[in-house]
Amino acid sequence: MPVFAKKEYQTRVSNTKRAMEARGIDLLLVSQPANMNYLTGYDGWSFYVHQCVLISLDHEEPIWIGRNMDGNGCEITSFLDNKNIYRYQDDYVQSLVKHPMNFVADVIKGKGWANKNIGLEMDQFYFTHRAYVELEKDLPDATFKDANVLVNWVRVIKSPGELEFMRRAGKIAVEVIDTAINSIDVGVRECDAAAAIAKSQYTGTLEFGGDYPSIVPLMMAGEATKTPHLTWSDKTFKADEAVLLELSGVYKHYHAPVARTIFLGKNPPRLMVDTGKVVIEGLEKTLDFIKPGVTAEEVEAKWREAISGSTIVKESRLGYSIGVNYPPDWGEQTISLRPGDKTVIKENMVLHLIPGIWYEDVGFEIDASIQITGTGCEELYKYPLNIFTK
Repeated sequence: MPVFAKKEYQTRVSNTKRAMEARGIDLLLVSQPANMNYLTGYDGWSFYVHQCVLISLDHEEPIWIGRNMDGNGCEITSFLDNKNIYRYQDDYVQSLVKHPMNFVADVIKGKGWANKNIGLEMDQFYFTHRAYVELEKDLPDATFKDANVLVNWVRVIKSPGELEFMRRAGKIAVEVIDTAINSIDVGVRECDAAAAIAKSQYTGTLEFGGDYPSIVPLMMAGEATKTPHLTWSDKTFKADEAVLLELSGVYKHYHAPVARTIFLGKNPPRLMVDTGKVVIEGLEKTLDFIKPGVTAEEVEAKWREAISGSTIVKESRLGYSIGVNYPPDWGEQTISLRPGDKTVIKENMVLHLIPGIWYEDVGFEIDASIQITGTGCEELYKYPLNIFTK
């Protein structure tokens, strides 16, 4: 049973077809798991083998193509009619003599689409060079076009149902960060804290269960606070060291990231305290500025203006759009809050602002996951913006 009504999926497909027409694309091959889910409802841990969804301008429903054993999963989780679920046999999997894209090409030829303008997600995690080579070989009369984030941009405005899922994810995020702060302490092993965090992510709340995140708990302690994107070890937390957390609440694959900073002692370093004060004030001023009509680069410029009286410099982007996603990333690959991104911010977009700062001696992280409203923005969850000491 798909998690949204059939009509919502049909609207998403129609919006995608309009985007295809605008790009001169007759047939779109979608391989990104989040985009497959968005368009059909399909939800399975099958993206380690080749799979895709085909959207054709002259075919009402999408066509799902995947491994035979995963076809029943598509019947269960998608809105698709069974006649639009195509299964390749297991001897295609990791074969040295044939490839799943040969099967995909056969489906395309059978539908009379072999000479069409075909859009491909050419820079997605699960679409390989070999996949492209096999399609090019088997479909010599086709014209291939790069449609890498076409569906991602269709996804950027959230429906009421999606926003409700993200608010639920926000409630789970509060449980997750509470668990992290309560679990992390001097003498506790990092892996044990990570296990408690993961349990909280999966358990969710009494109202609704959680889901697995697209990114595992990121937990940087001590020396590791000078960088983001590291995971846990079996070391124990030490007194008078900082811990940076990048976590998320997740509901039906919709994410509400949450990042905070802990110091295992009563007196954080002056550099951390001063950095935190500037970053928090800068984030608050930026949130006050965000509203429909401003551009992504204007949001980032406001952030830089807000911290301009300090010595802090953030070279990486301030944030990005979020929504439904699968490993390895919860970002939508569309909006980036940085110079040069002239995307106009619109109502019902959802953004993650994470002004992380990393020095050689110590780092600081804080964030906000926000929905754009008609007049400004609203956070998916409320949680104190401060350094937590223990």
